[in-house]
Amino acid sequence: MSDQPTPAPLPARPVRDGVVASTVHLPPGPWPTVLDGLCALFPTVPSEHWRDRMARGLVLDAHGQPIGPLQRYRPGLCVRYFREVPAEPPIPFAEGIVHVDRHLIVVDKPPFLPVVPAGSHVGETLLARLIRRFDNPDLAPLHRIDRATRGLVMFSADPHTRARYQALFRDRHIDKRYEAIAAPLPTLQFPLTRATRLAAGEPFFRMQEIDGPANSETQVDVIARGPTHWRYALRPVTGRKHQLRVHMAALGAAILGEDLYPRLDPRPPGDYGRPLQLLAQGLSFADPIDGTPRRFVSWQALVDPA
Repeated sequence: MSDQPTPAPLPARPVRDGVVASTVHLPPGPWPTVLDGLCALFPTVPSEHWRDRMARGLVLDAHGQPIGPLQRYRPGLCVRYFREVPAEPPIPFAEGIVHVDRHLIVVDKPPFLPVVPAGSHVGETLLARLIRRFDNPDLAPLHRIDRATRGLVMFSADPHTRARYQALFRDRHIDKRYEAIAAPLPTLQFPLTRATRLAAGEPFFRMQEIDGPANSETQVDVIARGPTHWRYALRPVTGRKHQLRVHMAALGAAILGEDLYPRLDPRPPGDYGRPLQLLAQGLSFADPIDGTPRRFVSWQALVDPA
């Protein structure tokens, strides 16, 4: 039995306007100050930006104490800092709250809103909005849907039970149902299963199908057949990035509003005129706390083209 005292747990990461501080542990390096090290570790962030953040108390150590530009560099030091995007534009779509309890929050996400901070989106994310709304910095998404996709996202509200809900996704004990509108596929027999190997593509934010053992699987069926577009039911057995979008495009029916697959068709910032017609429509599972059957359904609906 060790006589060494148990170290006190570190304080929770600080939160500012719904944004949780990012964390970096400084690696070994020759830099004389923390400022020099941060400039080397994040070369796209100018030194004056780090100095400005430090002057406003937005660069902290693990205990919440401000780090200044002259603080000596020490490998292993925990640095917590707040990401900022100058003049981040608001995203003019609101989320809906489907369910709240002490363990879970289920949200109906609009299109164009990222789930978590990424790139030029920091404060205008679903996570930041929920932290502000519920004043709970412990919120964490249990799964992700991409920015273009609308529909249900489930968040853990309690770190003590988070792992039990995460296991639902890891062990595939949760049924995820999607709907999509895309071109007809009259030569195929439905229902069908698309199982392929997905890997990072070019540019880095796209995915692609490659040769090799399948690591992604989607079950596809048809809900309704129209003259120019069909409504599809999609059930992802696995949860790879952009899986449904890649699989539908590979079948020959890119989802309506698609701008990544099968070819890149970028739209300018703030262009909300062609939302992706992909909806995370339903989530069903047995609650890991008490076994209660749970079923959540999105309030949103896809729009069939005229």
